[in-house]
Amino acid sequence: MKKAYRVKKNKEFQAIIKSGKSFANREFVIYYIEKQDQTHFRVGISVGRKLGKAVQRNRLKRLIREAFRELESRISPNVDMIIIARKNSIDLPYDRVKNSIVHLLKRLNLFHN
Repeated sequence: MKKAYRVKKNKEFQAIIKSGKSFANREFVIYYIEKQDQTHFRVGISVGRKLGKAVQRNRLKRLIREAFRELESRISPNVDMIIIARKNSIDLPYDRVKNSIVHLLKRLNLFHN
């Protein structure tokens, strides 16, 4: 995923979590905030240390980034979001990770037609 598609700064993370809307399923929590002046969405990924060792956490982050890369053309361009992994997500295969993210994005109406 390109750098322009990432939320990296702690201030931005905190602003999205504090003032954004959220929705969760068993695997992930998504916080999002709509912005009108963007040409593409941005996403930040958080996988806590309690979920596993670095190898497992980095694998999950790679799977999440790949899922967003595949869904890039379908996601609404004027949104910033933070995705937080839950305990149930650590050993999921790629297709389950992607389906879980699609489920959340559909529930939040973040797909555009």
